[in-house]
Amino acid sequence: MLVSVIITSYNYARYLERAIRSALNQSMPAGTFEVIVVDDCSTDESHFILENYKDEIRMVKMEKNSGLSAARNAGIKKAKGQFVIFLDADDYIQADLTKVLSVFLTENNRLDAVAVDYYLVNEYGDHIEWVNSSEKPIACGIMFRKDLLFDIGLYDETFRAREEEDLRKRFLAKHNIFHIPLPLYRYRMHDSNLTKNTDEMEKHAQMLNEKHNS
Repeated sequence: MLVSVIITSYNYARYLERAIRSALNQSMPAGTFEVIVVDDCSTDESHFILENYKDEIRMVKMEKNSGLSAARNAGIKKAKGQFVIFLDADDYIQADLTKVLSVFLTENNRLDAVAVDYYLVNEYGDHIEWVNSSEKPIACGIMFRKDLLFDIGLYDETFRAREEEDLRKRFLAKHNIFHIPLPLYRYRMHDSNLTKNTDEMEKHAQMLNEKHNS
């Protein structure tokens, strides 16, 4: 198994199917990639969607709602792929994403992770803006060598927000992330984005500062 696409979801039934379909419809040959969906104890209709795709995906059900960091860690631990890439349940990906990124990692052992740019999209999937991921990085759309994530200790589960910033700081302290200027990830903007929770973002910004600057 070359690539594991890890989808994390909590009460995103409205968007989840689009994310799953985009992951399953990758242009890589069947058998070279897998799709893992980690459900963080959703209380909406997500289970109906997951039931429909149970023969095509690998499902991980968290025992309690534990947050994004813990959900991603659970997915990494279950992944069979040499490389892993994260997809949030309210986002989706272009069909060649995994093929392009896996070629870079397969053909160049000096690359530790590879990131693509992303389009901001609205509720309807309309493109709003092409964003350079080097200038405005996000947690998804980055393919990591799985062993290097274990090397840095995976996600810090005490972070319920800004977890990707903490991981990136620790990863870049030892490894590299190569940037490909292709917008192959779709980052959906909507009212429920965690980044719009100002109190949580400020709280975890302080945690981040204390952890890395103390």
